[in-house]
Amino acid sequence: MENSHIISILGGKGGVGKSVVAANLAIACLKETRSRVLLVDLDSESCGDQNVILGIRPQKTISDLATFTGQLTAQTIPAFVSKHVSGIGYVAAVKGPSEKLNLGADYIDSPLRFLSQFFQYIFVDLGCTVTDTQMKVIEKSSAVVLVTTPEILAVNQTMKMMGNLIASTLPTDLIHVVINKVSQLGISPQAISQTLKKPVLGAIVQDDNLNAMALQSGTPFAHSSPQSMITQNYHEIIRTLTNGGNLDKLKSIARPIGMKGVTGPAEMTIATTQAASTMAKGGPPRRTNPRNILKEQIHRELINTMNLKKGITETNGDPEKEKALHIKTQQAISQIIDRVQAGLPRDERAQIIKEVLDEALGLGPLEALLAEDAVSEIMVNGSDKVFIERGGKLTLSPITFTSNLHLRNVIERIVTPLGRRIDEKNPYVDARLKDGSRVNAVIEPVAIDGPSLTIRKFAKKPITTKNYVEWGTLTDSMIDFLRICVENGLNVVVSGGTGSGKTTLLNVLSSFIPSTERIVTVEDAAELQLKQEHVVRMETRPANMEGTGAITIRDLVRNSLRMRPDRIIVGECRGGEALDMLSAMNTGHDGSMTTVHSNSPREAISRIETLCLMAGMDLPVKAIREQIAGAMDLIIQISRLSDGSRRVTSITEVVDIQGETITLQEVFKFKEEGFDKNRKIIGNFVSTGLIPTFIERFERKGIKIPRSLFSNEGLKQPQIKKEGA
Repeated sequence: MENSHIISILGGKGGVGKSVVAANLAIACLKETRSRVLLVDLDSESCGDQNVILGIRPQKTISDLATFTGQLTAQTIPAFVSKHVSGIGYVAAVKGPSEKLNLGADYIDSPLRFLSQFFQYIFVDLGCTVTDTQMKVIEKSSAVVLVTTPEILAVNQTMKMMGNLIASTLPTDLIHVVINKVSQLGISPQAISQTLKKPVLGAIVQDDNLNAMALQSGTPFAHSSPQSMITQNYHEIIRTLTNGGNLDKLKSIARPIGMKGVTGPAEMTIATTQAASTMAKGGPPRRTNPRNILKEQIHRELINTMNLKKGITETNGDPEKEKALHIKTQQAISQIIDRVQAGLPRDERAQIIKEVLDEALGLGPLEALLAEDAVSEIMVNGSDKVFIERGGKLTLSPITFTSNLHLRNVIERIVTPLGRRIDEKNPYVDARLKDGSRVNAVIEPVAIDGPSLTIRKFAKKPITTKNYVEWGTLTDSMIDFLRICVENGLNVVVSGGTGSGKTTLLNVLSSFIPSTERIVTVEDAAELQLKQEHVVRMETRPANMEGTGAITIRDLVRNSLRMRPDRIIVGECRGGEALDMLSAMNTGHDGSMTTVHSNSPREAISRIETLCLMAGMDLPVKAIREQIAGAMDLIIQISRLSDGSRRVTSITEVVDIQGETITLQEVFKFKEEGFDKNRKIIGNFVSTGLIPTFIERFERKGIKIPRSLFSNEGLKQPQIKKEGA
């Protein structure tokens, strides 16, 4: 739309006359500029007011133009654009009051782009409600005209509308105020200007008689009464708006000009290139980049303007308060950036506002990675190295922090709301984000090269058994088998290495627990998201500043036994709580589950044995093994393979103890067969043909288990899709 200007007309509230203003401004523009002018009605609540104002019965609407599948040429314009007697073109929102504008934001770009080839000025009546569609037009506008009247309520609503536009990153220079229906009785234009903190573009006198005659005749007074005072007011507004290349200047603010920077087009390109070159040679740190300097300046101004710490504390997790703080902060940043760096390209300005807002209220540069669904893990090794995992593969992200202090502040922002702390005395911490993502942070002096932050993202869409089958993690038969085991109260241990997906698998298995049972979960950092209603979630607590008050996993497992649980789920056994967990499994809490770090079912047994010894009870090894054999029924081994994919490599029954050896019986396993042309591991799930001993116990209860589950003929291999797709 390089050769045209879009002027958006908005009303802060209904009744201010914005539709009449839009029509008369378009006609005044035609007469002043001698250019081709178009009026488009895009009021989401339109009843066809512009049809009445212009005296036109349109045959087509903007929706018809947006959904037209034929070829749009100059010859097709008359089919969609009505010609008014004044000479302006007109595109309607609706044909009449019985219709409603229903045009999505994705459909408005094409008709505007087409119309801009033939009209130099396009006035768009956007109404009083800004939806995504109206916002799309505003983003492409050279100017946005807010129409108000000299009344307290109208001015108040206009102030709110202006604040919302500024919060949406619209540069304040693009916003213009026009006062309609000015009389001796209303608030003066000077007072309105002071209230809105914005110069008034123009004032339009009130002339009820002329306005009524214009509506009755279907001819706006800017055409029918060119010598009237009210018409002259419109001409003055157009002259102010268009003279001296004002719209061209505003348009350069509203649109990116191909440069990524903050000091002006040419200078920023050179500055950025020089900064990048200097950094590549091992020169000054990244914060010498002019873009980062500007962000730091805006952030300092913001801190001087607002008490952010107090604002964040007062929200206390309330979503409504958080939203209000977000809007207020965004408005403040928008005003600061217009003051300290006016004239930025729109895209660059919006990006800087977002980044400063993320650093003020969010997690800074990590926000973009957290929003990207394909990223499963974020690993920060100091301020300038951020690695991410996508599809099981690690890559270095271009995202960086301005300094180690900046990274440290982000870590503090994560752990403080959880009542946790990280300092030289306690230089590492486990925490979680609001969405359940697991966080581990380590700072100096333990982290030699600067703070380290690891975030294992929690899937926005819960992973289901269907996902596991699509990714080739399990087969349908194996899932059916596990569902039977969980529903009927077998004690399950999920075993695997770091990042293999133990907690995710535990979450999926927990979905098989009947909703009638009471479940107690115990975790270091709450990650499990159980869907049952009767769930009690407990989380550990670190020691306070005096080194007291710590609550451990073991404390919580012991306490859970007093809570009348049907099932106890421990996120991970890492220490002496393993003994308490075994005791719970052996004393009637059937169907309990946990995870351990180990690389095979046999290693899982040894690992749990070692953890029990850490309880300090001085029990003989044989007694511990008897506890393990009596408590554990099933070990599910999940592994992350060399190609990044995750597979359940073994499902093994804990059978009994013979002498001092615990006997295991593998039921299913994954058999690797090589690599395909893309170096992806290929293989098959196979059944060992062994029937678990507990099946007979189930069948004595009347639970029929099809033997086909344990045959390779019934073990249908999944059609593998890319993990995370």
